[in-house]
Amino acid sequence: MNVPFLIAKRYFFSRKKRNIISIISNIAMIGVAVGSMALIIVLSVFNGLEDLIRAIYSSFDPDLKITAVEGKAFETDTEFMNRIRRTPGVAVVSEVIEDNALLRYNDRQMVVKVKGVSENFFEQNEIDSSIVEGSYQLHQKNEYYALVGRGVQYQLSIRPNNEFVPLQFMYPRNTKFNPLNPEASFNSREIIPGGVFAIERQYDDAYVFVPLNFAEDLLEYGRRRTSLEIKVEEGQRIETVKRALQEVLGSKFLVQNSDEQHTSLLRAVKVEKLFVFITFAFILGIASLNIFFSLSMLVIDKKKDIAILASMGATATTIRNIFLFEGALVAFIGAAYGLSMGMLVCNLQQTFGLVSMGMATSVVDSYPVKMEVEDFIMTGAAIIVITLLVSIRPALKAAAMSVTDNL
Repeated sequence: MNVPFLIAKRYFFSRKKRNIISIISNIAMIGVAVGSMALIIVLSVFNGLEDLIRAIYSSFDPDLKITAVEGKAFETDTEFMNRIRRTPGVAVVSEVIEDNALLRYNDRQMVVKVKGVSENFFEQNEIDSSIVEGSYQLHQKNEYYALVGRGVQYQLSIRPNNEFVPLQFMYPRNTKFNPLNPEASFNSREIIPGGVFAIERQYDDAYVFVPLNFAEDLLEYGRRRTSLEIKVEEGQRIETVKRALQEVLGSKFLVQNSDEQHTSLLRAVKVEKLFVFITFAFILGIASLNIFFSLSMLVIDKKKDIAILASMGATATTIRNIFLFEGALVAFIGAAYGLSMGMLVCNLQQTFGLVSMGMATSVVDSYPVKMEVEDFIMTGAAIIVITLLVSIRPALKAAAMSVTDNL
């Protein structure tokens, strides 16, 4: 039988409602409940934002991406490509050429990112589900077509499938500039706009997809590629295939999974989440100061009880534990209410989308939330540490109280 806990429970549940100590304890409990609820909700929102970022880029990014460690392009040949295709777990290898070029349409122009892709590109990519106008086909009846981002379309007022007004790309040639004939220093190629995609503003405002052969001709890359995009076979672990490819390619190439392709953005979300956790932990600490005051007043109020317990043989450790348990009861009951309310709010947001993001988006209409066990563990650990810190001094003071002075 845990005597200190039984006495602490009696003190907690048997106090008179009008007792000022009870009022302060209830205020402390409410503060802990509100703080822990807010912490769980905010951390769940950050988890949801991480998943939202991954969902947005999943239609654009491959499972694995191979790039050169130095320079923006690397040479490929049949033997090199076969080594990659023979790697266990590799299902599809798409060749990519990506570079900046000047795009003209009618009397308007802008610099865009031209992404030339091989024919198997759509076998591992979900861009076809992001087409908002026209078709996603890049080849049709021996004709080349381009896919333009919605932002590019708005900027240049592009009309898809208008064969009378093609897109005109210009790219500087690897020759000496001739001021007498400046156009001779640029490659110029035309292509029909076949469709418009809408993925995310970063891509919609800058990217144009074209067939790989068209990009080779325009950019004069030959057998050089800026990246290779890999689809991993079903049932294979991406990290296992990544390590195998890295061993095959060596240190001159970088193999990245989808998270590593956006590492700076995801790291920023994680850092913000950490700082939010620290901030709310401080708020929980301030709310828990009421536990310190209520315990200090309880020690004064129960001086005679402490003296009687000591005279009956209770040790200083027993008396100290009574008040530590008292502080723990206040904090943990408040935390239990707070965590339960936080879980309820998150479930309601997931089910009904109560809070809107307040902007037009094709991805989600309301704030995404995702509850993780680690957040509940971290919140619980923070409450334990804070409770111990605010309860230890009143508990030690009670343990050091003189018996003779209080009987």
